[in-house]
Amino acid sequence: MTQVPVTFSEDQASAYDTVAEVLRSAGIDLDDALLTPPREAGAGVMAVIGKAGSGKTLLLAELYKALEQAGVDVVSGDYEGRKRKDRRTLAILAPTNKAASVLRFRGVPATTIHRILYTPVYDPEYERIADWLAGQGEKPEIEGLTEQALDRAAAFYASNKSIPGALAAAGLRGSDFITGWKRREDPLDIGFVDESSMLDDRQFEDLQEIFSTLVLFGDPAQLAPVNQSGKMVFETLPAPRKLELSRIHRQDADNPILDLAHALGDPALSFEDFEEIIAQTAERDERVVWGSRVEVDLMARSPVLVWRNATRIRLINAFRRVHGAPEDSLLEGEPLICDGIELPLKHRKKRLDLEARGLIKGAQVVYLGPGRKPGFSRLHVMGAEDPQVSAASIVKIEKPDEEEPFIPYAARMGAAFLHGAAVTIHKAQGSQWDTVQVYGPDLYAAARAGRGEAGQPLWKRLAYVAITRAQERLIWVVRNRLSKPNHTLRVDDLRAPPAPLRLEEEVS
Repeated sequence: MTQVPVTFSEDQASAYDTVAEVLRSAGIDLDDALLTPPREAGAGVMAVIGKAGSGKTLLLAELYKALEQAGVDVVSGDYEGRKRKDRRTLAILAPTNKAASVLRFRGVPATTIHRILYTPVYDPEYERIADWLAGQGEKPEIEGLTEQALDRAAAFYASNKSIPGALAAAGLRGSDFITGWKRREDPLDIGFVDESSMLDDRQFEDLQEIFSTLVLFGDPAQLAPVNQSGKMVFETLPAPRKLELSRIHRQDADNPILDLAHALGDPALSFEDFEEIIAQTAERDERVVWGSRVEVDLMARSPVLVWRNATRIRLINAFRRVHGAPEDSLLEGEPLICDGIELPLKHRKKRLDLEARGLIKGAQVVYLGPGRKPGFSRLHVMGAEDPQVSAASIVKIEKPDEEEPFIPYAARMGAAFLHGAAVTIHKAQGSQWDTVQVYGPDLYAAARAGRGEAGQPLWKRLAYVAITRAQERLIWVVRNRLSKPNHTLRVDDLRAPPAPLRLEEEVS
């Protein structure tokens, strides 16, 4: 099948050439596909920034393809082959599983920052399969695996380049071949970081320790990380190291959602003017909807985006009430958001296990039912390559006007969760959904508050981030009403068998 050639806009072409020159100074010539041994100093840090639709992801994808064609090894975070003195490496990272899955959907082998900071330790028997799949060994004979199973693994790897996925195709689970996780000791050459507006200072420092050449891709119009003084890590870079894309790429020229996002750049635009533009757009394009209520059926997989915590808590409780959820337990199919890991420092290995499986702060999860031990939950981690886990869980459901949350399930320690039917716009950064509901009254409240961030009205930054989470359809909700569900919560589409974490035996 012939691929359609990519045509860059002028600023994309300029950015590509600049990054290529930086890579050349680090010993990787994309024009001649020539690699030289890595230089200890590398090329440092640079950033490619631009608003939604400016072509950052396309540029990242094309740079990845050129690096792969030049012979650079792509490190995915799930397995690393044998070390060679002359090899050059690339890792493509995102802060969350959802953000990484957006890139993987577009053919870019992205992984999370945690999966690069912490590398898997493979059982030696199954490592032979990984070496064979990666082209670094002969086809092995493994007790309990047939030739047909190995062939299925090879066929999967040929199209997906995922070692865990290939081993799963052979009938294995993560707990069969991954024995643990360790902090990365060996540095890598080049790191591409998407959604870098979400990086905090600590993550940025960690990445600079690993990568000698780091390219950040980010949107300066998004919200800075909480407790980050309103600044993004790339803002401190000098002008020659900060490339800005301004032109909307032609594939996105007929996109009413991006049109709305870019309309927010008008300094004279008021909130009332903006809502009028939304209403007019909704009249002529079905991809934008002027919503008179929150559609409850969408909330299980695509949370309502809000500004205020009080609104979030109220919508969550309304969602549970219309589904008839009991006070003392969760229904299968209820959405959760990981709120971090509650483990003492001495349980560092257990923390790495949880985080490496995708249970990092902000991860979106679907509850599949109780685990085999009290306090454990079976979970589907949205966007993760190996999504189903069973882990010690602390589930917190906040109540309106109550300081302490209700806790239907609680192990003594493990992964902590909040309900995920509604989330704040801050927490939604890095994620995208086909359809997104934005709670307009909260944005109106932000406009009335008159607050600003980095020289721009806060409501505009909130609206921009919320709108650009929508891939296909945007629903701008203008009334404090909730629809009735058309069907019960479902999990039948999440059918892959769960891979129990070893923590089930280790954490009580």
